Amino acid sequence: MTTFVLVHGAWHGPWAWDRVVPLLHAAGARTLTPDLSTPGDHGLHDHADAVVAALDTVPDDDELVLVGHSYAGLVVRESADARPDAVDHIVLVDGWAGPDGASLVSLAPDAFVQAVRAAAETRGDGWRIPAPPPAAFGIDDPDLAAWLAGRTLAQPLRTFTEPTRLSGAVDRIPGTAIHCTPRTYPFDRFGKDLGYRTRALDGPHDVMLTHPEPLARMLLEARSSKNGKREV
Repeated sequence: MTTFVLVHGAWHGPWAWDRVVPLLHAAGARTLTPDLSTPGDHGLHDHADAVVAALDTVPDDDELVLVGHSYAGLVVRESADARPDAVDHIVLVDGWAGPDGASLVSLAPDAFVQAVRAAAETRGDGWRIPAPPPAAFGIDDPDLAAWLAGRTLAQPLRTFTEPTRLSGAVDRIPGTAIHCTPRTYPFDRFGKDLGYRTRALDGPHDVMLTHPEPLARMLLEARSSKNGKREV
């Protein structure tokens, strides 16, 4: 049995995977969707601990595929580093990721960093980043945009500034980096720099909402992959 642990990105919640989960279940897999959107001034390490708690509930004999979207790319790598023997494969979906000490603000362009800091200072009491409009996630369909706008939440600034703590154990786990096209940020390069297999997927940053079927297929393919190559 394969268990997919699906970790949502910033400003989102477990609902981000609602269109992907049934497709994975139909293929015979199990899913867990940890919630990182709980209220309070949480940091990246708090979120990694929440994912570790989810990993610890997966049966030892399950194949475990750990998936992180966007900001959660950093989270899942720290979580996998804490449980390297439990995780069989890591998948980044347009995911921010880097070596020990990397944070989202260290990886993102200066303009992005300045914008989120200014938003937190002027509209988030200095510690929260208000959710950007759906267009920032590539959502232009009016109905889907309205649906998304009604669900996104402010994100603690500390989740973007806190550096990851990695021992190096995570680098023994094979990975796949799915990057959406047209490209927004260099998510393909983040994956390549980690030695992950990279795959392009046509769709916006919130591809799990707009293109759940092709994304689910790529996730299912990852479960039979090892060291970036699919086993025959």
